[in-house]
Amino acid sequence: MQTTSLEPEQAMPEPAALELVGLRTEFRIGGEWHPAVRDISLRISRDETLALVGESGCGKSVTALSVMGLVAKPHGRVAGGRILVEGEDMNAMPESAREKLRGDRIAMVFQEPMTSLNPVMTVGDQVAESLRIHRGLSRAEALDKARQLFEEVKIPSPEKRLKEYPHQFSGGMRQRVMIAMALACEPAVLLADEPTTALDVTIQAQVLGLLDDLRKKRGMAVLFITHNLGVVAQIADRVAVMYAGDIVEEAPVETIFADPRHPYTQALFAAIPRLDQPEAALHAIPGRVPPLDKMPPGCRFAARCPMRQEGCDLPQVLVDVDAQHRVRCHVASGALAHA
Repeated sequence: MQTTSLEPEQAMPEPAALELVGLRTEFRIGGEWHPAVRDISLRISRDETLALVGESGCGKSVTALSVMGLVAKPHGRVAGGRILVEGEDMNAMPESAREKLRGDRIAMVFQEPMTSLNPVMTVGDQVAESLRIHRGLSRAEALDKARQLFEEVKIPSPEKRLKEYPHQFSGGMRQRVMIAMALACEPAVLLADEPTTALDVTIQAQVLGLLDDLRKKRGMAVLFITHNLGVVAQIADRVAVMYAGDIVEEAPVETIFADPRHPYTQALFAAIPRLDQPEAALHAIPGRVPPLDKMPPGCRFAARCPMRQEGCDLPQVLVDVDAQHRVRCHVASGALAHA
């Protein structure tokens, strides 16, 4: 008699909280489309923080706005790729479905708390608005939930402060309001676009600690956009370094700090002032990020790179240094890797 052994069914891997696959965002200049974000792919799991690092003008904020579906038309567009939120492709959705997802399963803390709040609405009503839209709560129920959120983000006297206006809050308190607003519907994914830029060092540390605590408590995936490597060391699990619309290096935070491979990543670290060497000269990266309509055909950092050599005028691709470390540089990877 023949017996059949039934193998246990293998569990399907859980989809990433946020996954970008070949994301390409373009802007029109002089009648032609030019990529500001060029075919980038990133994956963030639940309860993980990925820091997206780079100079101003590298495409970090455009990446976040692309994910949220907030790239301004008709001069900008998401031209290709997939934006998967818990396995659902936002790019394939009609705008009505995106609106339901935005502010609910995916939320964003914007860069400038001084101008991101509506000056003619109380902060309580602004936080309660998403709860009324996405959860169908009454105004009284939504305001009560907003009060609880104010307590969670450590805004003192929350009952009183719900009734106040943005001009009555300091920069740090406004940023806490923005965080409460983003967390109101308990999103699976939080995008934080340089949320500590306008804050002093003490308040910055408090906001970073708050975000990290809330991420652990709620199991969110966080895409944290910054140019501050000190912030990266404090909050990130993994780091993606962006230059001129390309991801040029990606690795766990410990690897990036111990063994940066791409010349641009090395230049960013060299530009950090050293407290243990107060008399050392500051190192600046020569030149500037090329404009969208004048991008070089090969490595976009080549004109500023001290390690430039033959082959840098060819397009570069991300190469695996090891299982968790990728770099877009044929010099750093030890081989001429070009498309």
